[in-house]
Amino acid sequence: MQQARTADARLGPLIFLLIAVGGLFYVKWLPYYHRAFVAAANHSIGQSIVMGTAASPPAPSWDAALGYSIAYGDAIWRAMVLGLLLGSAIQALLPVNWVARTLGRTSFGSAVVGGVLSIPGMMCTCCAAPVVIGLRNQQASPGGAIAFWLGNTVLNPATLIFMGFALGWHWSALRLALGLVMVFGIGYLANRMATREEAEKAELRIAELSASAPQSGPFVRWIRILSRMALWILPEYIVLILLLGAARAWLFPHVGPEIGNHLGWIIALALAGTLFVIPTAGEVPIVQAMLALGMGAGPAGALLMTLPPISVPSVAMLIGAFRWQVLAVVTVSVVALGIVGGLLAVALGF
Repeated sequence: MQQARTADARLGPLIFLLIAVGGLFYVKWLPYYHRAFVAAANHSIGQSIVMGTAASPPAPSWDAALGYSIAYGDAIWRAMVLGLLLGSAIQALLPVNWVARTLGRTSFGSAVVGGVLSIPGMMCTCCAAPVVIGLRNQQASPGGAIAFWLGNTVLNPATLIFMGFALGWHWSALRLALGLVMVFGIGYLANRMATREEAEKAELRIAELSASAPQSGPFVRWIRILSRMALWILPEYIVLILLLGAARAWLFPHVGPEIGNHLGWIIALALAGTLFVIPTAGEVPIVQAMLALGMGAGPAGALLMTLPPISVPSVAMLIGAFRWQVLAVVTVSVVALGIVGGLLAVALGF
């Protein structure tokens, strides 16, 4: 029995590594490698998922909800499956104290580690959320987990390359500069909000996990955790995607020169971008289409910073993983950095 447990303890991390590397290669790295050549050749990576080639999204309706959900689901389902596999595998296949040792300290260092670990992931905010849940259940610090969550989108190297070819490298530079502030700054804030009680509970939980003998093998636990996560996350997620797909016309009005560089429009688009949900790199064709229709650089800069990092569905997934105050600070900070991004785009003459 002891030999079997030792073998499982050695095999689990190897299986996790194979899933992470193989899954990311298939879902992210190889497709984005080819897509970079498309972006370089065409200076575009496709149509806006919000409104296509039209100047405004379709009116709220069941057809609008279903149409967006199908397009969005087709773009992200592989990454969502991978996110669920990794989020559950973190809890079942890795040593119980590995995540706590790597990301458990409530210091700026754990935010840095979380942000750096996010860069190869390149997942959209919703597909990264199950991995964040797994990290938090294994006692990653709030800041380390938040930095990992935000870094997947705003520090995504593929998106920065697409953005450079499609919108111009000045937009990529703006996104990267504010993205670094967003990932590491908000991660640091989240860790500063951690209470002594939270730290004590995390240490107690690690001690319990380390001391308790597992009632089943790691692969049986993996299937059980994966099933629970899928049954808990997916129904709510699907409903919220349908609602946002129907509400596009309320969040994004008719786009044209009338949406200029006024502060009111910058704030409004920063709020809309924070609420809405898009697939990975979806902000690039959205902003490109809106700029082509005459929208000002200020609202475009706001969308570029707020569309990818969080959304209503991804925040809803993480309600059980963080205190509501932490999620509120993350949301307000993303909106604020979106407004800063819009104002900088105007000030720099984009």
